[in-house]
Amino acid sequence: MTEQRTWHEILMKQLSDRDDAIDYLQVTLEEYQVDGDTSFFLSEIRTVVEAQGGVSKFAEKINIEPQVLSDMLTSKGAPRLDTFSTILRTLGCRLSIEPIA
Repeated sequence: MTEQRTWHEILMKQLSDRDDAIDYLQVTLEEYQVDGDTSFFLSEIRTVVEAQGGVSKFAEKINIEPQVLSDMLTSKGAPRLDTFSTILRTLGCRLSIEPIA
């Protein structure tokens, strides 16, 4: 008999892989650039953070209180650019600027 898993469990397993997580963030960023939905974009970053070990472990890596990180990724406003850059760098990626095709 096949073990049934929830979508969240499947997504957490997939996003625990660094390359898959980066691809996921790239798609999320592209969607954000179309619709401008900051809260959705931040929630998807939080999903990747959870898959990469959780908010507490991740917050420790970037030397920030877990509650501060959690609040930052669930608010309607975006985190400061330097903090956002640190989060992305810890996830193994970075911001880049490209010309619009």
